[in-house]
Amino acid sequence: MHDLVIRNATIVDGTGAKAFQGDLAVDEGLITAVGEVLSPGKQEVDASGLLLAPGWVDMHTHYDGQATWDPYLTPSGWHGVTTSVMGNCGVGFAPAKPDERDWVINLMEGVEDIPGAALHEGLQWEWETFPEFLDALERREFGMDIATQVPHGPLRAYVMGKRGIANEPATPEDIAAMKAIVKEGIAAGALGFSTSRTLIHRSADGELMPGTFAEHDELFGIGEALGELDKGVFQMTSNHVDMDKEFVWLRELCDRIQRPACFNLLQADERPELWRTMLRLTEEAVSEGSLIRAQISGRPAGLLQGWRCTAHPFVFCPSWQAIAERPWEEILATLRTAEFRETLLDEVPPSMGDFYDFLTRTWGKMFALGSEPNYEPKPEESLAALAEAQGCTAAELAYDLLLENEGEALIYFPIFNYSGFDMDPILTMLQHPHTRIGLGDGGAHCGAIQDASIPTYLLTHWVKGRTRGGRIPLEVAVRKQTRDTAEFYGLLDRGALQPGLRADFNLIDLDALELHAPRVVRDLPAGGRRLIQEVTGYVGTWVHGVQVYANGETTGALPGRLIRGAKQPAAVVG
Repeated sequence: MHDLVIRNATIVDGTGAKAFQGDLAVDEGLITAVGEVLSPGKQEVDASGLLLAPGWVDMHTHYDGQATWDPYLTPSGWHGVTTSVMGNCGVGFAPAKPDERDWVINLMEGVEDIPGAALHEGLQWEWETFPEFLDALERREFGMDIATQVPHGPLRAYVMGKRGIANEPATPEDIAAMKAIVKEGIAAGALGFSTSRTLIHRSADGELMPGTFAEHDELFGIGEALGELDKGVFQMTSNHVDMDKEFVWLRELCDRIQRPACFNLLQADERPELWRTMLRLTEEAVSEGSLIRAQISGRPAGLLQGWRCTAHPFVFCPSWQAIAERPWEEILATLRTAEFRETLLDEVPPSMGDFYDFLTRTWGKMFALGSEPNYEPKPEESLAALAEAQGCTAAELAYDLLLENEGEALIYFPIFNYSGFDMDPILTMLQHPHTRIGLGDGGAHCGAIQDASIPTYLLTHWVKGRTRGGRIPLEVAVRKQTRDTAEFYGLLDRGALQPGLRADFNLIDLDALELHAPRVVRDLPAGGRRLIQEVTGYVGTWVHGVQVYANGETTGALPGRLIRGAKQPAAVVG
């Protein structure tokens, strides 16, 4: 008798193979049979009409702090994620000396828009070194498995102090020390090393994060730690418009250390065709044996703007700044007055620099997200186009739009992946064999972005919902976020529904699967703000054979644990 049998499911096994009808058996947390299961189960689930797929393996999250206070790692857990890889983009909380903790929080607050007050109150510091950080995580239980990487920012500060924070060049002694710490972290179970070179990533004080301008001797010196151990992935967040230049050294490093490496690939307005060049360069590298891959997103990387969010078109106006810290009910009452509306619309916000001016005044890239969120709006639906058609200003439309739904309505501003106002480039990237889907940033950008729902979006939009162009097969959508992402990080014990692999899977009512509109809540420590996005249609999520979610509600079970290092499948007898 099996521990659990799922019967009569439509099985998409994560390998890319065609869907089939069948059963799945689980024993001691492992899949033991797939297809026709004749033996009964101690527990049986009738999955007639439902999709059975592996649990999603999210390779790009930022739950490094949240993991110390939220065992379910929401909202990713709501969206079927059963394995989360943290420590991306060169940010994290280890290594960190006691007197560096405030600075590390300041860095994370700025780079990833996680409220500093929430981190100060919620983080339970039990470590200084990276192995000690892993030990602290290992003492906890979760609703999914978690893994992490050694981040370049804290590493630089730990070794170089103020010189590292100020992005001064590393000396040979600095590089040797950083290499030793990375080697220690990888040996202790980190899945890789991460760094960032984008000019967008800044601390809460506006300083570029450590490592942004790291010289090649530093990057190669640290990378040698992975090569010498023959373990770990090198993850790099690029300054997107310079990725063709960055690719040269990243590929050389990847080939030299013979370890997988990935770079973030997004379409940028400044160079809207560069993504094609990067796919071609990746193809050429892989054809010559390189392990380099492009990490992509499943939809436009879009900023959500609202009165309660980090940004909106009036955020820098003096009248808004005068009320911004008041209780929400008082703010909403003020916004509803004709006098305040007239005052705010008459103000010209001061320039806060090109990037912030771009985000708050580019009306042609602002769209109503809607109660049924639309991430592929048409150009004629922009606030600029609507204002011209209606004979009013875009600012007036924005003000009134943001007051809808009791002041909770959101403006959608696609920053990347939407230069031509279509998602055909994303479709091409999703179908490419050398891309790996990530960049959902679960746990981060709390007041500005909610892309932790992208695993669900692959099904709701790309499989069954897109009306403006091509779609992708269900089997491809599942494989892209299960087998492909798991294998990239060496997690060969999961990512497919096959005997000997972990019993991590989702049971989904695909017809009913629906993303709700994102909304702002204040449920972080210290009342911190974040955007969440709920979903309907996940009938159940199992981790290691234990059901964690049932119809969107937690069961109370916490079978998830810290992953240390690459994993191999188990042998199944009988």
